[in-house]
Amino acid sequence: MADGRLDLGETAPVYWRRQPRAGADKFEGSGETLADTDIVVGSIVDGVITGITHFGAFVQLPGGKTGLVHISEVADTYVRDIKDFYKENDTVKVKILAYDGKQKIALSIRQAQPGASATRRLPPRGPGGPRPPRGRMSFEDKLARFMKESDERMADLRRHTDARRGGRGAGRA
Repeated sequence: MADGRLDLGETAPVYWRRQPRAGADKFEGSGETLADTDIVVGSIVDGVITGITHFGAFVQLPGGKTGLVHISEVADTYVRDIKDFYKENDTVKVKILAYDGKQKIALSIRQAQPGASATRRLPPRGPGGPRPPRGRMSFEDKLARFMKESDERMADLRRHTDARRGGRGAGRA
């Protein structure tokens, strides 16, 4: 390639630049719009709930982008139905948890509350009462707890099936 010209049979790399459409607000060489720059992970913004599903709520952010608040990020307490807490067109403060740069925006109402932590308090565990502490248990302690709980469950199961058969020792003829 002498003086910027190609001779017959020579190859050279070719780079294509797409020309922006008239009135388009695209950055050259990227797919991001100017509104995308307002989405900063970790920031807290106001949004409007545009839709509610069984797994979360869709929130429209300033700039027109829509993100999802997963049901586990609605409140510090157990949420069975989001409609018990919010309805469509409610204005909420949300924290931006993640943004993939294209379309997925993960949001949290719970973490946007003052004094909120990133960890969630778990509800008590069924009829057995509060959850046992999970902290710094050794493997042997965990195994012993598992074996004890397993034995208790097996004993309950045996009692239930024996009662259905007519008691212990009653065999089939």
